[in-house]
Formats: sequence, C-alpha cells, structure tokens
Amino acid sequence: MSLPHLTREEAAFHQYYARERPVLEHACAFYVALLQSILSKDQSIDISKVEGRVKDRDECIRKFSRKYRAALEESNEPFEIQHYLTDIVGVRVVCLYEDELEKVAQIVRSHFDVIDVTDKVTAVESTEASFGYKGLHLDLRLNAAQAALPELAAYAHQTFELQVRTIIQDSWSVLDHQIKYKKSIPGDLKRRINVLSALFELADREFRQIRDATEAELRRTPDEPEEADGPSEAGSPRAGKATSAGSELNAFTFLKIANHFFKGTEFEPQKVDLFVEDMRAWSPELNRSRLNTLLRATIGTVKRYKQHYEDLHPEGSFNPYTVIRHCLYLGDRVTFRRALRNSSREAFEAWLQANPSSISLAPQPSPATEDRTPPA
Repeated sequence: MSLPHLTREEAAFHQYYARERPVLEHACAFYVALLQSILSKDQSIDISKVEGRVKDRDECIRKFSRKYRAALEESNEPFEIQHYLTDIVGVRVVCLYEDELEKVAQIVRSHFDVIDVTDKVTAVESTEASFGYKGLHLDLRLNAAQAALPELAAYAHQTFELQVRTIIQDSWSVLDHQIKYKKSIPGDLKRRINVLSALFELADREFRQIRDATEAELRRTPDEPEEADGPSEAGSPRAGKATSAGSELNAFTFLKIANHFFKGTEFEPQKVDLFVEDMRAWSPELNRSRLNTLLRATIGTVKRYKQHYEDLHPEGSFNPYTVIRHCLYLGDRVTFRRALRNSSREAFEAWLQANPSSISLAPQPSPATEDRTPPA
C-alpha cells in the first residue's frame, strides 16, 4: 500500500512533530497545571475543569492548509508549517457561567502575552442566521516576567491556544461535532439544528440568571435581629414574641437564621436544600418565625448538651444541623420526634433527666399566635 504523496513542507512537519511530540506533551501538562494554579486563587470564578491536548499531526496540516497554504504558495516563499500554528498545544478551561469567560481572560492576560483573540460568542451573536457558539479562544505565550523565571525557561517560546467555555458551550461543541452535515442540507433540517443550538444558548443564559436571582433572593431576605442566642427571660419585652415575620421557610430564610446562630459556618447548598425539605416533612406548618423562636428558646440547653457529648466522644460529630435537630426536638417532642434517631433521642433524654438544672426554655407562643406577631 503506497503512502499518500507528501509535499516537502509536510514531510518536514512530520519529522518535526515526531521529534517534538514528547516536548509538546510536557508543555501541555505544564500549562494545564499552571492555569489550574492561577485560576484556583480567584474564588469568584467557578471552574469545572482544566484540560489539555496536543493537536493531532494530520489535523495540524489540515488547519494550516485551510488558513495559510494558498497564500504562501502564491507568494512562492519558503515556509515551515509549525511556524504558522499557535495551537499545537491546546488547553481548555470550562467554567460554569457565561459572564466568567471574560474574567478568566483578564486573569490570563496578567500571566501571558496574548498573540491573538477569537471571540466566537460575539461573532455568532452578531450574526442573525447563526447559532452554535464555542466560547473565547486566545493564542498565548508566557510574558517576559514569567519567561525569565529559571523554572519556566524551557517553555518560554512554546505558544498554546486557550479555549474558555461554559459547560453548556462545551456540551454543544461536543454534540455539534456529531452533526455530520450542517450547511448543504435541506432548509427544514438546518432550521432544526439552529433551534437546538438556540436552546443551548438559552440554557446558558438561564443558568446565569438563576444564579443572579438566587443571590438577589439571599440579599432580599432580612437578617435575624442581633440578639442573644440564649432563651428570653420570662416577662422580658421579647418573651413569647417571634423575632421575625412569619414568612415561608425555604433555603434562603433558613440560611439567614442558620448564619445568625452559627456565625462563620459554611452551609453547603445541597445540604441546606435537603435539610429544609426534612424539616418541612416533620412539620408542614413550620415557618421561618416558628423555627427562629424554637431555636432561641432551646439552643442554650442544646449547646450545654453538645459540650457534654463532645467531652464523651472527642471524635464524634455534633455539627450545626445536629444542634438544630436537638433544638427542634426539645422545643416540640411530638412534632419533631423524627428529627433524632432513637439512640440520639434516648441519649439526649437521659442527659436531660440527669441535668434538670441545665434546662432553660423560654415561654413559647403557639404557632397560630406566632404567625400574627409583627417583626421584633
């Protein structure tokens, strides 16, 4: 079987590629690690993944042919293919939201020299008849300050292409490559492809808007009053009074209460979601006001029990969710019986019986009364 005819330049590139492939692989791994390190320092960006690849040899030649061969051959000037390819090494950064693309680009510009930028998002959005964007592409090399570092000297002249995409853009790109024919096809099929790609674009915007709406909802939810976390004294102005309006108990209102009672604690969104659902299952009528009142009335006692428990079980876990479970149970043993496992409930009851002087409960209004109580 005869090999396809290679031009002199293609044969030279084959030799270059075979010789330099190990170096290119090392450079790729280096740039992936460097970008992971750089981007991990910025907590305002949610990075899904950073990955790299060395472009396939024949794909390099095809790209060169599409972009440069005709003009170079017309000029009749000698050339070497590798000098025209800045993306033999490629790195992809995938973030969560579309407004993070430019944030990543700004961070990258402080560590690298930008050779070229291709903004495929803007290019597609400015074309009425086209969808299916692929993100932001930057051709880069180390800047002078980075290249001067002895440990980076080996990579000083190695360019690479950085693709910055959202998860949605990355997914569309993968699927888009599976569509074999997109241009010379019947109009109805082309329209279906455009509709599909438009749905991906819409999903990207919806994810960002949901994130923004979630953050706005958290800001709108009023904070809990800065009052002592222990129980009220009987007869005091706030005894038996709800400390916030009887609003719906949801993830946002729960977080405001939790962050008040457990300052400095990071509450993972997924755990918050599940815990609020658990509380709603135990007591469908439970609202923000009722939860706040139950915690204020019982948390002093539960904190003393928590200290006792941790003294006996140094390796045990008594996290804020466990504290809240005990507070709910102590505040209403019937309604919140399921908040504690049998073993936890029995241990708590035994301690309560052995330490009656440690129990201090504020007078509690009924839920019906509480709902009508104005904010403190």
